[in-house]
Amino acid sequence: MSGEAHRKPRKQGLEHFIKFVRDLPEPTPRALYKQLEELGYRGQDAARRAVCLMAYRHVRRIKRIYLDGVDRAELPRKSNFLLAGPTGSGKTYLVESLFQKILRIPTALVDITTYSETGYVGQDPSTILTRLLHAADDNPMLAAIGVICLDELDKIASGQNNAIFAGAGTTKDVTGMGVQRELLKMLEASEVVVPLELGHASYSDHVVMSTADIAFVACGAFSGFHQVARRRLGREHLGFGRTPVAGTDPDAIAVGFTPDQVENVANFQAYGFLPELIARFTRVVPFQALDAATLKDILRADVVTRMTREFKAEGFTLDIDEGVLDHIVADALRKETGARGLAA
Repeated sequence: MSGEAHRKPRKQGLEHFIKFVRDLPEPTPRALYKQLEELGYRGQDAARRAVCLMAYRHVRRIKRIYLDGVDRAELPRKSNFLLAGPTGSGKTYLVESLFQKILRIPTALVDITTYSETGYVGQDPSTILTRLLHAADDNPMLAAIGVICLDELDKIASGQNNAIFAGAGTTKDVTGMGVQRELLKMLEASEVVVPLELGHASYSDHVVMSTADIAFVACGAFSGFHQVARRRLGREHLGFGRTPVAGTDPDAIAVGFTPDQVENVANFQAYGFLPELIARFTRVVPFQALDAATLKDILRADVVTRMTREFKAEGFTLDIDEGVLDHIVADALRKETGARGLAA
C-alpha cells in the first residue's frame, strides 16, 4: 500500500475524527444485551453482561476524553478483558457482534498463533496494530480508539510447547514467551511503531500509534486448564483435609471454568503465562459449555433461519423435523464442539 493511500484518510483530520466519536452509538449495557439477543446471540448471560458493560465503558471513556476534554489521569484505565472457555461457546462471536456490528468501532480479529517474537520466523507482533489500522480504513486516529480481539491466546502458553517436537534449534520462537513479552507493552498505554503493510514489516513505511485507548479482548479455550488448577489446589491441600473434585471428567473438552479458577493468576502462570501479562487484563471472564437447550435455540435462530432463506430463494419451502434438530444438537454435544458443530 503506498504512502499516498495512507495520507488520504489523514487529510480528513481532526474534524472527521471528532464527528466519528460524536456519532458513536451509546446504548446502555442493558440495551446492548438486548441487541445481541436480536442478532441471534444466545447463552452466556453473565459473560454477556460483563462484556456489554465493558463495551459501554469503552465508548463513554472515548467520548469523555475526545469530546469533553477530560484528562485520562482523571478516568479509570482502559479495560482489557480475557474471555476463557470451551470452543464454540461464543467468545469471538460476542466480540465481533458487539463491537463490529452494533457499535461499529474499528475492530481487528487476530489469530495470535501466527505471530512470533521480533527476529523469529512468523508475523511481527507490531502488525497486530497494522490489522487494526486496516480495519479503521487506514486512519491512525480511528484505529487508536479501536478494539483488538486476540484469538487463541491459550496457544501461546509456554507450557503448551515441548521444544523437542516444536522446532528446537530453529529460527521459530517455540516457547510463546517472546510473543507474551511483546504483548505486555502493547496492552499497556504505550507508543508503538506500526508498519503500514502486513508483509515485509521491517521495510514498510511506519506510523507511531498509542495504545492508551485501544481495548484488547483476548479469547482462548484453555484446554487442560481444569487439570492445572486442580493440581495446584491439590498441592496446596495435601493430607487428610484434601477432598477430590466431583462431577468433572478429566478428559472432557467442553467444560467451563469457575470464577475462582480464572481469578487466580497463579493458575495461568502454571499453565504457561507470564503473571504480569495476565495482570494486564482488568477482568478474566469465564464462559461455560453450552447446554442442549441453548444449542437448539442457536440452531433455530441461526442455521435454520439461514437455510430457510436459501431454500426460499430457490423456490422451495424448508420443513425440518424436530427429531433432526435434536440429533444435530446431540451430535454437537458428543463432539464437544459447541455452536461451531451445528452448521457442520
